[in-house]
Amino acid sequence: MKWQRSRGRAASARGPRAAAVGAAVCVLAALPGQARADGEPSPYAFDPGAKRISGAATTSEAKQLDDGSTYRDSIEPGGTLIYRLNLDAETNAYVSAVAVPGPATTVAYGDKIKISLQNSQGSDCGSNDAQFGAASKFPRPLAAYAYRLIDKGAYSCQEAGAYYVVIERTGEDTSTPEPWGLEIRHVSEPKLTSPGPSEAPSGWPSASPEPAGGEPRARAGGTGFYDAAELGKGEWTAKIEPGATLFYRVPVDWGQQIFAAADLGSAAAAGSGPGSGFVSGAFSMALYNPARGLVDTSNSLSYNGKQKTTALDPLPPVAYENRFGSRTGDKEMRFAGWYYLRVSLNPEVGEKFGAGPYGLTLRVDVTGEPKSAPAYAGPAGDFSVNPDGRQPAADDGETGTAAADNGTMKVVAAAGIGMGTVLVLGLGVWTLLARRRAEPGSG
Repeated sequence: MKWQRSRGRAASARGPRAAAVGAAVCVLAALPGQARADGEPSPYAFDPGAKRISGAATTSEAKQLDDGSTYRDSIEPGGTLIYRLNLDAETNAYVSAVAVPGPATTVAYGDKIKISLQNSQGSDCGSNDAQFGAASKFPRPLAAYAYRLIDKGAYSCQEAGAYYVVIERTGEDTSTPEPWGLEIRHVSEPKLTSPGPSEAPSGWPSASPEPAGGEPRARAGGTGFYDAAELGKGEWTAKIEPGATLFYRVPVDWGQQIFAAADLGSAAAAGSGPGSGFVSGAFSMALYNPARGLVDTSNSLSYNGKQKTTALDPLPPVAYENRFGSRTGDKEMRFAGWYYLRVSLNPEVGEKFGAGPYGLTLRVDVTGEPKSAPAYAGPAGDFSVNPDGRQPAADDGETGTAAADNGTMKVVAAAGIGMGTVLVLGLGVWTLLARRRAEPGSG
């Protein structure tokens, strides 16, 4: 009985200490992680709030993607994954897939990711793909989207019911046969309360604006859509290492045009000795719309150790009716919101010219006064620019997701300090009780 009582006392004395330690562990466990499934750090910042999901092999086993939600999965070489959407007959639906190869993998010209949205009859409502291509055969995130649009003139994919997202990975035998990480997002665009324009604009200003004046400002990029750093009008500088990919985001409202160019700085040993050489497809820049659909890309920039520059083609002002155009890229400028710039540096640059990092300069301009949004029947969500987004980028680039994360970290830090205090007090009380029980005649 004495052993039982002592055991019970020890257990009760451990209670406060265990609770405090457990709570502290829970706080640490709640912190967002960016590790790959194999434990290695990921070069891409996946959304820490993304839900884990497993794509099915058949439509009958497909799991549902909820509107406004982000998911994580992975896809094998030659793999096909299927997910389900439950759509109404009024809203436009968009689903994007970001494929993330490992940083040390080998990729080839034909390696690509394809995403399709199909109705219950097996017909494609829309599909797109993204591949590395001949010019830039190095691992970096690829993104593509598919969508279902409500159109009175369409004869399929207009009814309410079950739809299916099909993601396929194809490639060549020379590529590294390891899974690619996937980040999948489903968002909806409300219907219009009254009929809008049904034809794409026939003309728009295509001349690039004069370079913005003022001193360049430093702005480190994010490593994914989730943590993309904000840019406003002006010239921005950063450092990029060979093999790295940086993400930035720019608010573009209705009626506004975005122009973007990038300069890659010269190498320290350019033109002589071990620093001499030539890398084709050394630098890649791409622009994505708020639904993560590819708008334009510049993948053919070659590098010989001397400074180089590249720019995206002029794009039309953001307009609802752009979606009715026939030119790829122009029709992706179909809604307002955050537009994303991705820049990637070929790891071969490091092999030829040194590990770096290399100087990067981004020149961004958004022209035109914001216009009124279309007559949406509900909140536009991702397809809008809030008043804060219209302001110039802050000096620290902390807006939107980054600011929210910073606030979260402050809360976590405060919670950690508070939990530490509780832990210390709990251990103190536990120690005092233990000493009192050890005294002669104590209870």
